[in-house]
Amino acid sequence: MADFLPSRSVLKVCLPACLLNNGEAEQIRKSKEIDRCLSREKTFVKRLVKILLLGAGESGKSTFLKQMRIIHGQDFDQQAREDFRGTIYSNVIKGIRVLVDAREKLHIPWGDPENQQHGDMVMSFDTRSAKMANGQLAKTEFMMYFSAIKDLWADSGIQNAYDRRREFQLVGLTGLKGR
Repeated sequence: MADFLPSRSVLKVCLPACLLNNGEAEQIRKSKEIDRCLSREKTFVKRLVKILLLGAGESGKSTFLKQMRIIHGQDFDQQAREDFRGTIYSNVIKGIRVLVDAREKLHIPWGDPENQQHGDMVMSFDTRSAKMANGQLAKTEFMMYFSAIKDLWADSGIQNAYDRRREFQLVGLTGLKGR
């Protein structure tokens, strides 16, 4: 450019401000802000690691993701804990039912014969209900069975069945011995 003309950088700053009305200048400012946000988002997405976990049902895919979340310091907030509560209740009911059924099929006697009533009570629970099907059992429903489940878990017959869990499919309760 000739020496008497302003440089390009001066034109970039002065020209829009001088020739545009307030609305157009505001639109340009918003456009630049959006471009900066998109650039930051693009950088974030490039750093994002995506994993495809394949496996049979109940093979531990969700558990793996939850453990990774905890290991990397992203603990569960109160809402996430509340969301998992119904699933946990549902899994405990299903698990104790499997143990009661397995105890009978494996011909393991009750440690305390009075636990037969608790076993019958738990086995009468309707696992086909809509709440059980989507794993969202309410706390009030679970608490009706809590003392029976606690007594059953303490029974030596149920513990014996649990020790023999390799002989039947026990979903979601592995690693609980002694709790």
